[in-house]
Amino acid sequence: MQFGMPTLLENGTLEDNIYLCKKLNLQFLELNMNFPEYQLHRLEHTEYFYKTAEEAGVYYTVHLDENLNIADFNMLVANAYLETVRRTIEAAKRLLPLRDKYGDKSQSLVVNMHMNHGIYITLPDRKVQMYDRNFDVYMDTFFKFRTLCEKWIGDSDITIAIENTDGFRDYEKRAIECLLDSPKFGLTWDIGHSWAIGETDVPFIMAHANKLTHFHIHDAIAKSPNKKGYNHLALGDGEIDIPKRLSMAGNSNARCVLETKTVAALEKSVDHLKAYQSFNKH
Repeated sequence: MQFGMPTLLENGTLEDNIYLCKKLNLQFLELNMNFPEYQLHRLEHTEYFYKTAEEAGVYYTVHLDENLNIADFNMLVANAYLETVRRTIEAAKRLLPLRDKYGDKSQSLVVNMHMNHGIYITLPDRKVQMYDRNFDVYMDTFFKFRTLCEKWIGDSDITIAIENTDGFRDYEKRAIECLLDSPKFGLTWDIGHSWAIGETDVPFIMAHANKLTHFHIHDAIAKSPNKKGYNHLALGDGEIDIPKRLSMAGNSNARCVLETKTVAALEKSVDHLKAYQSFNKH
């Protein structure tokens, strides 16, 4: 199995993140485009990113901006996000040889994305999701998005993986199924997100388990009547059966990002993993 880490807030530079990645014997770094350091105009300087990773013998996956909203009703906004995806794919293509050198060629390079719920209108008796209200318009954008991504990716070994967050809406499930009809799309299972909300996304994920290509691994505590669920804990600090989830990742031939938010939690998670046979064999 291949294990990696996210870009961490405590690490102010790419070099800091890669140094920690190498120190912890992890294989890859997931570049988070929510950070100013990894915005598209920076990521497109691929020579710098390539050289820095090559010197350490690691490679990258990419996490698109969480605000990405290709279905925005404002076409100026939607087109900006589409252009962001196109140019991110082009940058990922130039970074792909790092995967070939230091990763597992049987695992495509992942560009991770969230689904944007869109806005809702609050009525006296309910909230109306505008994408649900305008479902045909919403779905049309995803059919077009799928076609565009297939064109942009071409023959490159890149997969756009859709991550679960705080619960897929029904209209999102329909859109995701549309995308999963393409070999260029897969699923990211964030095990902490799903646990913290009571595993409500798990039936949908398992129904499409053949499309699992990426895992975000962190521990979590589920919500209860008296408390809100929370996640991004170090492995061993929550309630999840981590070996079971790692086994599923291995069976899916999926990469695993140890998606904690602090250096200390990441270090603790790596130590925790060493007790698992799957890590010792990676």
